[in-house]
Amino acid sequence: MDNWKEGDCLLEKNSLDKIRANVENCVGQKVRLKANKGRKKTTIREGIIESAYPSIFVVKIDGGYNSIRRVSYSYSDILTETVEVTLCNEETKIQIS
Repeated sequence: MDNWKEGDCLLEKNSLDKIRANVENCVGQKVRLKANKGRKKTTIREGIIESAYPSIFVVKIDGGYNSIRRVSYSYSDILTETVEVTLCNEETKIQIS
């Protein structure tokens, strides 16, 4: 507890707010998701950011064979680098490190 500082929590909160703002600005755009599933397994999918909520955002993925999947991620997934979100029209990550 001695190493904890009052500003540490604010830094993380501001980072999550920046990530949330970046994702909200990209609603409706096509993105590439690289998700770490554990045990050296990663999946790469492309979809459209459908909506952004206070704690999560939803990506609509075309699964093929006329099926559509919706996958939700939290903003902390981007912060902890469990998920990397890249815009498809340009190679910029929505990742705040």
